[in-house]
Amino acid sequence: MMQTNYKNIAFGPTRTQKLVRENGIIHFRLEQVLEPVPEKLTQKLIDWAENQPEKTFLARRAKTGEWEKLSYAETLRKVKAIAQYLLNLNFSNTETIVILSENSLEHALLALAAVHVGIPYSPISPPYSLISQDFGKLRHCLELMTPRLIFAQNGIQYKKALELASTLCPNAEIVTVEGGYGIDFAHLIDTNATSEVNEAFAKIEADTVAKILFTSGSTGLPKGVINTQQMWCTNLQQITQVFPFMSATPPVFIDWLPWNHTFGGNHNFGLALYNGGSLYIDDGKPTPQGVETTIQNLREISPTAYFNVPKGFEMLIPYLEKEPELRQSFFQNLNMLFYAGASLAQPVWNRLEELAIETIGEKIPIITGLGCTESGPSAMFANWGGAFSGLLGVPVAGMDVKIVPDGDKLEARYKAPNVMKGYWRNEEATLKAFDEEGYYKTGDAVKFLDENDSDKGLVFDGRIAEDFKLSTGTWVNVGVLKAKLISAGSPIVQDVVLAGLDKEFVSAILFLNADACRKYANLAADTDNQVVFQHELISDYLKECLSRFNQTATGSANRVEKIVVALDPPSIDLGEITDKGSLNQRIVLKHRAHLIEKLYL
Repeated sequence: MMQTNYKNIAFGPTRTQKLVRENGIIHFRLEQVLEPVPEKLTQKLIDWAENQPEKTFLARRAKTGEWEKLSYAETLRKVKAIAQYLLNLNFSNTETIVILSENSLEHALLALAAVHVGIPYSPISPPYSLISQDFGKLRHCLELMTPRLIFAQNGIQYKKALELASTLCPNAEIVTVEGGYGIDFAHLIDTNATSEVNEAFAKIEADTVAKILFTSGSTGLPKGVINTQQMWCTNLQQITQVFPFMSATPPVFIDWLPWNHTFGGNHNFGLALYNGGSLYIDDGKPTPQGVETTIQNLREISPTAYFNVPKGFEMLIPYLEKEPELRQSFFQNLNMLFYAGASLAQPVWNRLEELAIETIGEKIPIITGLGCTESGPSAMFANWGGAFSGLLGVPVAGMDVKIVPDGDKLEARYKAPNVMKGYWRNEEATLKAFDEEGYYKTGDAVKFLDENDSDKGLVFDGRIAEDFKLSTGTWVNVGVLKAKLISAGSPIVQDVVLAGLDKEFVSAILFLNADACRKYANLAADTDNQVVFQHELISDYLKECLSRFNQTATGSANRVEKIVVALDPPSIDLGEITDKGSLNQRIVLKHRAHLIEKLYL
């Protein structure tokens, strides 16, 4: 499926099998067979430490501005030392490790040490500790995990969260790198590793729990997804077969995506380790302040693959346009751009391709797929040039996608070694997550791009639970309509929540990009957000955007009659925003009912 004028990249095969059962259920698989998978993730660390001991595995900028690097050999030595310290604590079968803070070298070392000797660990979303006012989600995670050791990078920054943790978990050791709170992390590294470490490593099996990743889901408190050694290793092998260029040439990543998410923690961190690559930790983020850090890093590091959320790519474009040297550094070794978390607006997609052509004379494939925390994360990819936003592609090797009719929709369900066995200490949620044949119910709606050619892959068709009917009985496809509206309003419109259940028409609550609004209206950087969002030029832009959008509508289900701007940001405490940064439609509609009332007066 490789298209012309794209960089010639080695992608995995995409030939599929499609089996339709008598009841209308479809089984969709890749013909390619899943290759052998290591039983333990850190076996890869051992192998690379022997075969390329001096190669940089992890790096992060120190306060001096210089890159602090860890080679594979040094990483293994420190992992074994920390592992011995952990074994000395004599963890019970019910005790775990909790990591509260952001990506760091110490975070990585502690996580790998836990995985190496079979102690479950959980990286908790930093906003639960730093942004939340009531610590409700943090409290829930701590009570569920029963930690024996709790880690935070900075004891001062995380002081309130650590105080809560000490109260809830009085037997847990608190470890920090800086800030003088609890035990100094250096003490862990100074431990002398004994044969106990190798003995503990030898006992690890495929079903040994590696880590717990909390996912907000669509309702209630976060659920802990159990990631076993097999689940994680299998998915990394599957992804490597999709992108064989990663095993042919060890990858170089510069990445900010948080390790408490499956995208950053399982996918990106895991791929670097699995394929003997180098991961440079980017302390930037797709925010007005954070993007400057990202750009400085990209001026120095040329990635072989670059991962980001759509907003991150959008913020990157002005810098690439202004700086030819940055553009050259960015594209020169690049094999693919990969986005996830939301749809990439077509104007952003087009501009990235144009900039690649201007710089290296050919397009870089822009890749995405479909997955979730429960599938470790990857279930399918559109791994060819010429894809488009919304195209999900074909299953990874060893994945059986069961496509089940649900009303006028088709739900994707998964069964494979990379799919979780259940939620941590939550039997009720686990039972609800699987169907009678043991397939994980994703809630994602899909459809074939071409019913007569399954090799062209699946297209995203929204979320089963989000869709609603108008009073006319017409179904509204929320996922598709939302993506189109965001694309039409880019970069001003950042996110959208659609309303209209049992109403005559569809309406929308808009969440705006404050910085894009300031730039468009030529306002000072310190102008209050509420003033910005209500500026006359912004109001006019949105009216014009809605008018253009509705010109292509073919009926009430894909036309948005009214819009209202949310003046306050989504609340993490109320559950309006998940730890992945996406909006929870149901919760937003519940807590902003007054806005909905305005729309239907």
